[in-house]
Amino acid sequence: MSTLAAPALATSRAGLSPLVIACLAATWLVWGSTYLAIKFALISFPPFVQMGSRFLVAGGVLLGWMAWRGAPMPTRRQWLHALAVGTLMLGGGMGGTAYAEQTVGSGLVVAFIAVVPVVMALLLTLWRVFPTRQEALGIAVGLAGVLMLTQGAGFQASTAGLVAIAIACVAWSVGSVLSLRALPLAPGATGFASEMICGGVVLMAMAALDGEYATLAAQWPPEPQAVAAWVYLVVFGSLIAFNAYMLLLARAPASLASSYTFVNPVIAMLLGVAVAGEVVSGYEWAAAGVVLVGVVLMLAGRRAPTTD
Repeated sequence: MSTLAAPALATSRAGLSPLVIACLAATWLVWGSTYLAIKFALISFPPFVQMGSRFLVAGGVLLGWMAWRGAPMPTRRQWLHALAVGTLMLGGGMGGTAYAEQTVGSGLVVAFIAVVPVVMALLLTLWRVFPTRQEALGIAVGLAGVLMLTQGAGFQASTAGLVAIAIACVAWSVGSVLSLRALPLAPGATGFASEMICGGVVLMAMAALDGEYATLAAQWPPEPQAVAAWVYLVVFGSLIAFNAYMLLLARAPASLASSYTFVNPVIAMLLGVAVAGEVVSGYEWAAAGVVLVGVVLMLAGRRAPTTD
């Protein structure tokens, strides 16, 4: 049995340890709240500047910490992989998400993003990794839910927002699959740090092309709540929650580690309505529910990995 599978098996037999529970809380609550934090940060920070500076700071801190611990730094090839993956996942994925949130509610954006595991499953067929019958059913249901979401008032009112979030989902999914199948990063946190740094540089270049620095200068100094939201994204969203997710992958079953994909949309939609006053219609709640049912079906039908 592999070394990663052993802790997961022990967890399932003995119940959830306090550490696993804390990590679950981080991935459920923190990642679920980051979409609202993005909206608050947009008050003073344009989308690409906001995301680029966030990932540059978080990536630099994480890489510096790993270097202080004596971890080997990424090789030239691994940096090139990080540039490609960071461009897709952070430049296209997170940049597109922030851009969409300028005109679409944060809750609806994350409900759309819940379809990412479905898109990844479809992309894996290019590597002849085909879904089981239940996974295929989950993919069909999830895509039907996304089609329903696009017909709701939130996305119908913003074509640009719909296009941005669709691009974000595809870019994030392609980057995720390539990092697993063709463009491996440096091991562990060092690889994630290099991805954040490269993605941050790409996002800052996108900000320059979009003229965001002039917008930032016109809005300077930033509003205190925007600064607080940005700090929250750096510390909790990029550093704490990600490391919690890495611990979950090592110590919990894969289905439990992936549970954030269907918990985050519920939390984000509730926070958007309760805190930001976003309006979500009954039809949009139903569409989000269909997406989540599809994701749950797909994750529940995933083949168990073989072990040594």
